[in-house]
Amino acid sequence: MKKIAVLGANGTVGQHIVPALVAAGHTVFAASRSGKTVEGVTGVAVDYDSPASFDTLFSAVDVAYVMLPTGYVDIETKLLPVVALAAEHGVKVVFQSVFGVDADDSIPYRKVELALEASGTPYVILRPNWFMDNFHSFWLAGIQHGELALPAGDAQTSFIDARDIADSAVAALTNDRFDGKAFNLTGGEALSYAEAIKLISDAIDKPVTYVANSAAAFTNGLINVGVPADYAHFLAAIFEPVAAGYTAAISGDVLQLTGHQPRRFADYLATNAARF
Repeated sequence: MKKIAVLGANGTVGQHIVPALVAAGHTVFAASRSGKTVEGVTGVAVDYDSPASFDTLFSAVDVAYVMLPTGYVDIETKLLPVVALAAEHGVKVVFQSVFGVDADDSIPYRKVELALEASGTPYVILRPNWFMDNFHSFWLAGIQHGELALPAGDAQTSFIDARDIADSAVAALTNDRFDGKAFNLTGGEALSYAEAIKLISDAIDKPVTYVANSAAAFTNGLINVGVPADYAHFLAAIFEPVAAGYTAAISGDVLQLTGHQPRRFADYLATNAARF
């Protein structure tokens, strides 16, 4: 049994990782900004603006699931000190990166991957594609309003269910046979946003349409509802590879890590339709 820290324990992926690890008998430290207790596990407060807050946590664990919560644009500034501190304590890192960052070593998440690879500590890199779960979180208001407008064009994305990311994470956290490798996590099918919205519309029996808007319109819309301008521009920028078709690829890495095929969009809706 291992002592495992899960950063972002209250988040979209972490909420599935923690109970799976507890059920398997591991000692889990649920780390988050709030330090909230999760599924009977004692919470630990950490602050990405204060790397020293991770020191006590990393001195108590063997393995850590490291990710950066949404809302940050200074990715290297926040993550590089955390990776360095984990390596200093000899903690294995399972790092939640981003699909496609290996295309360019200048991408901030790729820079963090390279630092982790060079750190000398054991690691596994997970690169999930866009989450299916975004539809019932980030995009929920638009769907409830009857129209989702995004700068994604008509290109397809191999959306992944957060439960499959969590299953992959648990596999990487609890054994060593995946160490030193990077995995591209995708769903088993590629859908355009229009196709995904049609499936949602049918599942909830309510008219919903998708509009492919411009990056400028998308950015301005976010700023108008209170999203900080730098983060709004960041979100618009990460849709550029989506619209260019770079997120349509399908890998077999979920199957390799977990032994099961990734969930399809219909599986996601079977669990989450009521959220809409």
